[in-house]
Amino acid sequence: MLFTTEWLSTVFTRYTGSADESPIDEVVTDSRKKTNQALFIPITGEKFDGHDFLKQAFNNGAVAALWETGRDLPGFLPDDFPVYYVDDTLHALQRLAAVYREKVNPVVIGITGSNGKTTTKDLMSAILKPSFRTHYTKGNLNNHIGVPLTILSMPADSEVLVTEMGMNHFGEIEVLSRIAKPDYAIITNIGESHIEYLGSREGIATAKLEIMEGMKDNGWLILDGDEPLLRHLHNRNNVITCGFDTQNDVIIENVTLGQNRTQFSLSNGEPFSIPLLGRHHALNAALAATVAKRIGVAAETINKAFDSLEHAQMRFELRKGKHGASIINDAYNASPTSMKAAIEVVKQMEGFRRRLLVLGDILELGDQSESFHRSVTDSIAQPITAVFTLGEQAKVISEAVKDKNPNIISMHFTSKDSLLEVLGEYLSEDTLILFKASRMMQFEWFVEQLGNEA
Repeated sequence: MLFTTEWLSTVFTRYTGSADESPIDEVVTDSRKKTNQALFIPITGEKFDGHDFLKQAFNNGAVAALWETGRDLPGFLPDDFPVYYVDDTLHALQRLAAVYREKVNPVVIGITGSNGKTTTKDLMSAILKPSFRTHYTKGNLNNHIGVPLTILSMPADSEVLVTEMGMNHFGEIEVLSRIAKPDYAIITNIGESHIEYLGSREGIATAKLEIMEGMKDNGWLILDGDEPLLRHLHNRNNVITCGFDTQNDVIIENVTLGQNRTQFSLSNGEPFSIPLLGRHHALNAALAATVAKRIGVAAETINKAFDSLEHAQMRFELRKGKHGASIINDAYNASPTSMKAAIEVVKQMEGFRRRLLVLGDILELGDQSESFHRSVTDSIAQPITAVFTLGEQAKVISEAVKDKNPNIISMHFTSKDSLLEVLGEYLSEDTLILFKASRMMQFEWFVEQLGNEA
């Protein structure tokens, strides 16, 4: 049980029906979901109105609902069905999450950044679960609706909440931070994602720093200390910097890439090993480990947790394909920063005669799209064997590679089928292929087509 209908009546005092001790076990906004003792919150969007689906929610197990003041209630509802009247159901969802967060009062860890949010959340959660009753963001519930729903799915006895915070525009992270009130806030990095809406990397940094707005007075900010746009925060008392540069509070050293693992040590000499590939993942792990140690988790426990990591799919997922080829499925999303980081990992991986990059459009870059796509070629050099691109904007990458690195095969394609046909010529045990593009490009299709049939 999360709470009761009686407790809800203390949060939303205008209601009809019976607000007794009836339990509420979950909070939903999707009327199609089969539920048990659920509070239904009808959200209104540009193309839909959740109020129209109250009967479906009722039939699927809703036992109470929020309702926008001034709307007529459907006649099918029993007289004792609790309905709580609010001026705006979205704001009411967010308010309820904020009140419930205070009621449960867990240690809250908020994570934002242009890249690495989900990986850091996965690492953070894996570390904390063995020691604390830990609740964390599932899937991509990291926006103005997802974060409140994450909080409202938190068991009442939770000790730690790990919540991922995403955004597209200014002001969005501030709203999430004021709802979640983090005790610890992590900024993984400042990249280029959503620059179309935020104007510049400086704008992105400003938006990410909104996570401080709801932090507890004695809260801690843990951040990428190598990022120049965050350097002005380094001397604050409640800031811990992590990175590869020696001026950081926590220095990442001795990074080596093994088979499906990255090993590194921190400046106090503690060694760590994670089942992920890349220096950027060493930073994500260092950020998570730094918070965990402040909460009281030992280094040995952290390393054991890393071994049991449940990592999100399509984020640098190494798998075998046809004819023994090695395939990296990094198709979940892309920014110039994450694409270059992935390419650097491919260059460092040993045991391959041919290394292929299959790159697609990076979206939401606005007027700077061409220059950002071209910047990806800064990381493309031997031992990369070939670069194949697909998409209107990614063509810039293959054309720039032709000019800068004529020894690297570089081709642009206008259809997935034609690109797939050429890839078939390279499939062998000594071939490594990276697939990387923005989510809408659906590059996982290639991975499915080239997957091992055995």
